Amino acid sequence: GRDRGDLISLITADIEALEVFYAHTISPICIAILCVIGMTGFVASYHILPALVLLAGYLLVGVALPVWSAKRGDRAAREYRQALADTNSYVLESLRGKHEIIDEILEYRKLAKLKSTYVDGLLKVVAEDGRIHTHFNQTDTRTGRLSSTEPNLQNIPVRTELGSRLRAFFKAQPDCELVDADYSQIELRVLAHISQDENMISAFNSDEDIHTNTAAQVFDMPPLFVTPEMRRKAKAVNFGIVYGIGAFSLSQDIGVSVAEADRYIKNYLDTFSGVRRYMEETVEFAQQHGYIETMFGRRRALPEIHSTNKNIVNFGKRVAMNTPIQGTAADIIKIAMIKVYRRLKAEQLSARLILQVHDELIVEAPLHELEQVKHLLVEEMQNAVQLSVLLKADVGCGKSWLDAK
Repeated sequence: GRDRGDLISLITADIEALEVFYAHTISPICIAILCVIGMTGFVASYHILPALVLLAGYLLVGVALPVWSAKRGDRAAREYRQALADTNSYVLESLRGKHEIIDEILEYRKLAKLKSTYVDGLLKVVAEDGRIHTHFNQTDTRTGRLSSTEPNLQNIPVRTELGSRLRAFFKAQPDCELVDADYSQIELRVLAHISQDENMISAFNSDEDIHTNTAAQVFDMPPLFVTPEMRRKAKAVNFGIVYGIGAFSLSQDIGVSVAEADRYIKNYLDTFSGVRRYMEETVEFAQQHGYIETMFGRRRALPEIHSTNKNIVNFGKRVAMNTPIQGTAADIIKIAMIKVYRRLKAEQLSARLILQVHDELIVEAPLHELEQVKHLLVEEMQNAVQLSVLLKADVGCGKSWLDAK
């Protein structure tokens, strides 16, 4: 069902300041785009989608860029408006290097989306109490994770500097701070437990860097000699394996040949033979029973596994391998939420759990309760369930969501 939850206080003035910031960030990009395509007679603005439409359309059909005069602007905008809708980021990414303006268009789109979704969008849903209230849905996702709607507060971007700065605009109430605890590599830890792979279990319980350890195993060298690039590739393999990644997809992710990516996967599965066994046995179980289940017995039907379409069958196999891992991780965070809620109540604290974002829990706590809340949050999350490997939760606190992370 749906449970109403309320999030962190939102300072409206800060969001308005962010809106100004994005406008100033986008404007230089717009000016650069206008200069390259020869537009004159227009006021530089970030509302220039028609110009981008015209440019994208000409790039795609291979026609030389025209000089766009003010007289032609309206007609060209109508003619190419649909072209922009059809020119997605994937297409533009494939055009990198073919024209100097491609990077500018991609950057413009990224900033424009951030502004429209997270600045304009959030301003519309600030409640009378100055806070944003979201709805948590328990049955909307196939993986079992909670989803957040009206608005979605689980997809605030964190991978880019500009996106992550959005979190600075979510703040605790006066005399309070946010305590943020996040599971570390929970899906890989669940994989180690379910597969019972000795090498992976040993790495986690020795508190080794799992990606460096994997790189050392895959590239057959001491951990001391593993380079950052090797670790990056091993990390992609680690997380990709959980999703049933193939050699082609991995090669695209880490920028190597398909043959090299295939070798990485084979070396990985030779090293972590328990993972290989888990993958094979899980697919076999799904084929026999038509469903797969998490460690706690929550089932997901898999009719795709018996399809006559090979692509659909392969999809079903990937789901079969992933569901016990991702689904169990989803179950664990829910168990942790219940334990944290009960502990806060049992200790008669004013602090309250206000947000769950995938593997992350956020509590708003009065300043005098901070240390107590930090301790109990980590304790309850790390002891939510008992696995063959230790669960680890990293905790931080701060006035804003960004400071706490």
